[in-house]
Amino acid sequence: MTGICDGRVVVVTGAGRGLGRAHALAFAAEGARLVVNDLGVQLDGTPQTAPDTPAGRVVEEIRAAGGEAVAHAGDIATTVGAASLVHTALDTYGRLDTLVNNAGFLRDRMLVNLDEDDWDAVVHVHLKGHFLPLRHAAAHWRAEAKAGRTPTARIVNTSSGAGLLGSVGQGNYSSAKAAIIGLTLVAAAELARYGVQVNAIAPAARTRMTERAFAKTMAAPEDGFDAMAPENVSPLVVWLGSAASDGVTGRVFEAEGGRITVMEGWRAGPTADKGTRWTPAEAGKTARELLTRAEPPGAVYGA
Repeated sequence: MTGICDGRVVVVTGAGRGLGRAHALAFAAEGARLVVNDLGVQLDGTPQTAPDTPAGRVVEEIRAAGGEAVAHAGDIATTVGAASLVHTALDTYGRLDTLVNNAGFLRDRMLVNLDEDDWDAVVHVHLKGHFLPLRHAAAHWRAEAKAGRTPTARIVNTSSGAGLLGSVGQGNYSSAKAAIIGLTLVAAAELARYGVQVNAIAPAARTRMTERAFAKTMAAPEDGFDAMAPENVSPLVVWLGSAASDGVTGRVFEAEGGRITVMEGWRAGPTADKGTRWTPAEAGKTARELLTRAEPPGAVYGA
């Protein structure tokens, strides 16, 4: 297999199903060698009982198509698991070029019913599950750069529309996905000197995590194009993970169907400066006037 990722070594977390699987197959089709990570858990993060693993099945698909891949079943939200993920790439292929952070699960509740354990579990797997692989991969790339072998490295993080706008019933998930955007911006700034570009995507696709939300779009499309197929998101991820994306870093993209959008985050809007301290009444009056000139926020999903 040859393509825009020919010779690159790519790690994809949560790659046993859905978006992660689509990304892994797409990278392999473009010539990449893969480390396919998946813990093999159910939708809420509890262990599965199937004898085979999702990661193993994806590896078999890649190999059957003539590609190279190995499975990794470690918990990347732990230091040991994240470190072994990076070492698997280095021990198997001798290098690491791209990290795609994708792993996650859901435990949806309205805020008044959201248990602390459900909050901690979702933030743990999404946010810490991004930070730890990023941290261990970045340490390797920094060492390479300091040794005079500056890499052409790429990190693609996975946020969500829920992280950009919020989503009713998903306070834990929305918070973690918003934090991933902050992590992306910091990592892009800190790691640029070592040859590492860091971007994030906010995908919309039909997966185990979204099948209820997209139930109305589950029917087979009449025109042959399935707008909610996870495979539609992967081309952008592959490009961001390739050397062809040179110069693109610290960006957030929405991807859905045939649409790609560059998201523009917090920027200064209407401003008033009194030059001294406001009274509460003055501050309120001024805030209301500024709001009349500000762009309205996007609607929270499910509101």
